[in-house]
Amino acid sequence: MTRPTTAASSHRVRGDRGEGVISTAIAVLIMALLGAAMWLTFDSIWSDTAENTEDQVNIIGSDSGGGAG
Repeated sequence: MTRPTTAASSHRVRGDRGEGVISTAIAVLIMALLGAAMWLTFDSIWSDTAENTEDQVNIIGSDSGGGAG
């Protein structure tokens, strides 16, 4: 047996049709924003680390401390 379709239930189904697409789009945007924030943080940390490493290498390289001889 099939249930008769009323105008109210048919309208509700049509109204909910795009809800999954909108929810997915919002989730994708949130993930994109999180990814961008993570990249900016990583890039900043990487730049600081590279600068500190270069400074330390220059300090070690210019150190005229006595060696074994």
